[in-house]
Amino acid sequence: MDEKIAPHIEELTMALGDIGRDEISRELKKLLEYRVPLNEAKRMLKNKYASSSSNCVNVKDLSPGLNGIEVTGRIINIVEKTVSVKGEQRTIFSGTLGDETGICSFTCWDDMSLEPGAAITIKNAYTRLWNNRPELYFGKRSTITYIDENILPDIEEMSHSNLKKLEDIVPADVLASSVALIVEMYHRDIMLKGQEVTVVEGVLADETAKLPFTSWVSIGNIDIGDYIRFEGASVRIFRGVPSINFTEATSIKKIDQTGYIPFTMESVSRVTAPLPIEKVLEKEGMFDVTVSGNLISIRSGSGLIERCPLCNRVTQKSTCRSHGEVECLTDMRIKAIMDDGTGAVHLMLNRELSEAVYGKNMYDAEKMSRNSMSGDIVFEDMKKVLTGRFFVARGNSSKNEFGVSLVAKSVWTPEEDLGERIDRLLEQIDQGCDN
Repeated sequence: MDEKIAPHIEELTMALGDIGRDEISRELKKLLEYRVPLNEAKRMLKNKYASSSSNCVNVKDLSPGLNGIEVTGRIINIVEKTVSVKGEQRTIFSGTLGDETGICSFTCWDDMSLEPGAAITIKNAYTRLWNNRPELYFGKRSTITYIDENILPDIEEMSHSNLKKLEDIVPADVLASSVALIVEMYHRDIMLKGQEVTVVEGVLADETAKLPFTSWVSIGNIDIGDYIRFEGASVRIFRGVPSINFTEATSIKKIDQTGYIPFTMESVSRVTAPLPIEKVLEKEGMFDVTVSGNLISIRSGSGLIERCPLCNRVTQKSTCRSHGEVECLTDMRIKAIMDDGTGAVHLMLNRELSEAVYGKNMYDAEKMSRNSMSGDIVFEDMKKVLTGRFFVARGNSSKNEFGVSLVAKSVWTPEEDLGERIDRLLEQIDQGCDN
């Protein structure tokens, strides 16, 4: 493996300047051992080390693991808290900070006499992942400079009037405002603090993206197909994907299409063109994304499986990690690696989609397994049938330490001619050679 990755180690060493070759080599090998794709591993290391020197970062561009960064913004709110750090009580200051691109949460480890409304530049700050979002941290080792108040919008404008397209709402955002179309909506009863509460859930869309939403308050006569303008919605992060939450502090208005709105129910419902997988790898998560590629590997864990009837977890030898020995339910799935030449993702297909692409239903698979007296026969047959096949998949992606997974909601074989794909691939190869 050393010979294969040596050129990539040299590339990273040159790109990252004063980071030692041995450290880069060690970190790259560790990621590859966890089966992180090579291109994704290189990107992760560049993000980790390239931020070690001071650089200016907008709120929308904050991501976990940045160090020595410079951020300019306005303190929107700040509260004093007492926390336990290594068994000792310590006073910290937390709140939100905004600029023209968004609003993020922060923690200040020392009393730096900050007040709501202050316009400041913070040098030598860093970020960490907290509550599934990047949070800004700074303290006595940081430098705080007060700047001209007129450089930044006021608090009210930042909190409510700074409309964003849905694709521009990022994990660092704490609050968001936008104009969107409701394309899905349903009611669900949940238990909250011992009481049954009805919440409204669904999907918002504009011409740039789709995002899930939850309303914890009544939204009146708003329904599917309505355009709304919301301001001051809170943003929560689930598996790297922002989720819009309407609360009592959110302003929600139904609007008509008297002015020009560049999207309709028809336009947002169309299947989008497949996104290059390298673009998906750059995100912590994406909602309703379409990718295409060849299945280069059918992974272990595909085929017939058994699930716990109580929690739906996959069981081993009729034993659930949470509920012990149970009467299992049989299920079928496919775990594959999809590659389009720009990158690779882990593709997850449920029973329905597995039956569609495999060409055999679960009962056929069970019969095959019984006749062969082998638990792996279905897995081996899936590898023969599916390896190398070209598909388009649509679903939600998320990232963890092992790479990016896409849980498909639909999958199909495209109608385009094979010759067209070959011509496009040859064109990409030619472009790569020119570069």
